Amino acid sequence: MSAAPLDQSAHRLAPLLDHLARRMRMRAETVLAPLGLRPRHLVALTVLRAQGGSSQQALAGTLAMDGTNIVGLLNELEGEGLIERRRSPEDRRRHVVELTEAGARRLGEAECALAAVEGEVLGALDTGQRQTLYDLLQRATGATVTCADALPEQLPGATGGSPAC
Repeated sequence: MSAAPLDQSAHRLAPLLDHLARRMRMRAETVLAPLGLRPRHLVALTVLRAQGGSSQQALAGTLAMDGTNIVGLLNELEGEGLIERRRSPEDRRRHVVELTEAGARRLGEAECALAAVEGEVLGALDTGQRQTLYDLLQRATGATVTCADALPEQLPGATGGSPAC
């Protein structure tokens, strides 16, 4: 039995989402590079801020990275002074990873730069349409934590829990 033919007249989201993601990723990489960051750095810093720190093993699980790759990523971030690794006082075999003040500042700068990228890439959408897109993407991904939940209560110069841009 063969599969039913696809309705070619129906709107297909995958190519559009892929195109939008590619545009966003290319622009994001461009604005992150002067800050010495790559997207994977940004994700790790964001997770550490949201969790208030993490064990190295738990962070590897959250980021879906193997041990070798997480060590390399953390070495890069630690070399820039953006994170700090310490032995856990409860278990000396375990490393605890925390965001430094410099890391929080750099993350805030990156988020401001990325806000400009979003404005550029999503410029054809008004504020309400962007919120609708965000809400739909949150629902589609099954996300339970919003970006606003992950933002710190107050960065220097920030109001309302959002970084000052």
